[in-house]
Amino acid sequence: MSFRLPLVLLGLSFTLAACDRTAEDKAQQQQDLSGEKAVLSGEIDSAFAGTLLPAVNVVDPAGRELNLGAVQGQPVLVNLWATWCAPCVVEMPMLDNLADELGDDVRVLTVSQDLRGAELVEPFFAKYQFRNLEPWIDPQNELGFAFGSGTLPVTILYDASGQEVFRVSGGYEWDSEEAIAQIREGLGE
Repeated sequence: MSFRLPLVLLGLSFTLAACDRTAEDKAQQQQDLSGEKAVLSGEIDSAFAGTLLPAVNVVDPAGRELNLGAVQGQPVLVNLWATWCAPCVVEMPMLDNLADELGDDVRVLTVSQDLRGAELVEPFFAKYQFRNLEPWIDPQNELGFAFGSGTLPVTILYDASGQEVFRVSGGYEWDSEEAIAQIREGLGE
């Protein structure tokens, strides 16, 4: 027992010495992850198929409201994301490409769950200059609760009648041939 105390103190001194070192490389910023696909581990899940799109109001940075219940009549892909979420940041350009590919067949709605709303979302959209995505914000985070997902990103495909077809929790390669085929198949095309 008398030998343990010096060994513990020696171990603690090495640990503290290691903590005092400064990192040679700066931490990678989330916005710099747009090219990485290793963090995209989401899978298609049809367990909630048939669930209706919640009639939740989202807003854009100018304060314009959109009631999601009013988007029925056209298939919609709703993506919940946040600027601090690495897989979210990675898949945003892919969602922009997907919206380009699908055109008027499917509306792609990205809805930020950032608590600071437009303060973070506007600069993010300005930086990436998305061609097809609009900066919608869920100020009360109602969609996250309605979707019952504790994970971001979560993306849900709804058919033209507002019923869920499938969802993906976690990042996904949305502009891949597989994703486009899954969406078209899910919508009966």
